[in-house]
Amino acid sequence: MSKGYWIARVDVADLEQYKVYIAANAEPFRQHGARFLVRAGRFENPEGASRSRNVVIEFPSYQAALDCWHSPEYQAAIKLRLPAATSDLVIIEGYEGPQPTSP
Repeated sequence: MSKGYWIARVDVADLEQYKVYIAANAEPFRQHGARFLVRAGRFENPEGASRSRNVVIEFPSYQAALDCWHSPEYQAAIKLRLPAATSDLVIIEGYEGPQPTSP
């Protein structure tokens, strides 16, 4: 079974309110087995548009990633984020196929 991922790009306008959202999203993330792989570290944006904060969250499955998004707990957290930040989110299934080989 492929893992699932949330890929988010975020611009935070109100950091104090955004912290309230972060506190509220912890429980639905825990319930659905989320693990942060990227959480607003340094980055370069050599192509395309970007936002100031990037996040990649891994879930045990694509279904778990979807279930977390649709959970009542996360939907409540979103309401706390909306006045504080603008974001783009993709929920995507992981890839387990062939990889490039070494020369």
